[in-house]
Amino acid sequence: MAGGYRPMLAVAGELPTGPGWSYEFKWDGIRAIAEISGGRLRLSARSGADITVAYPELAALAELAADAVLDGEVAVLGPTGPSFAALAERMHVRDAHRAARLAARMPVTYLVFDLLRYAGVDLTDRPYQYRRATLRELIVDGPRWLVPPVFSDGAATWAAAEENGIEGVVAKRLDSGYRPGQRSADWVKVKRVRTDDLVVGGWRPGARALGALLVGEYDEGAALRYRGRVGGGISAASERRLLDLLAPLGRDASPFADPVPAEDARGAHWVAPRVVVEVTYGNRTPDGRLRFPRLSRIRTDREAP
Repeated sequence: MAGGYRPMLAVAGELPTGPGWSYEFKWDGIRAIAEISGGRLRLSARSGADITVAYPELAALAELAADAVLDGEVAVLGPTGPSFAALAERMHVRDAHRAARLAARMPVTYLVFDLLRYAGVDLTDRPYQYRRATLRELIVDGPRWLVPPVFSDGAATWAAAEENGIEGVVAKRLDSGYRPGQRSADWVKVKRVRTDDLVVGGWRPGARALGALLVGEYDEGAALRYRGRVGGGISAASERRLLDLLAPLGRDASPFADPVPAEDARGAHWVAPRVVVEVTYGNRTPDGRLRFPRLSRIRTDREAP
């Protein structure tokens, strides 16, 4: 069963308002198209790659219909919410035995939010409002999948996402069709962003002289703990300023109390931890590493502790 659908993609932007929109949570998982035909299931990633073997606990999706194509997100839902770190351990597994062991230890949930085909009828040209209502009517929640709720109040949905630590919100035009493989302003994604001040302990060259900063923060015992590599948001002007500030601070060894991953440490220039930068990021992994970090500004008004 070859994969014939590619997911429609959202644009990043401000949360739209008005009666023509529907709102739902953005889960911290990976996109997956589920194609059901003749009692068989094929799960495909955004790239079109077959990922069925990675998630054996979703095999019973094949019993939902004789013919259907669903769009949704695969996530690991822990006691404190979605865990991308747990999902990352599973998403590239292609060995059936290992996938089964991981499924028993950290099962995924398939969060279904769109219906692209049903009983041989392609629904991509139907309005989103129709597709979503039909999905809710035809697809019954199962042990490892569910149809999450949608809301009409964008501000309240955003507030709930913040309160519950959910990644963000996706707004969808009620009258929009589904455009396979295309990014469309009919869907708008808004991610929650966090900001912290971190200390620069080193930097790495890249395409430019300064490709990424290696940053950390002090723990209660005054040890500098590594928090990740920040490569986004470094403008030409901030690159020049950072190199001016960091050049006099060079040292031979890493200032971080914990080991820096070899991939991050390769070619690193270590510095005395004196420069503070403000970094925006999506969230943190269980070991404290920043996800999707970007340089916001250089805190020349602050000194490192």
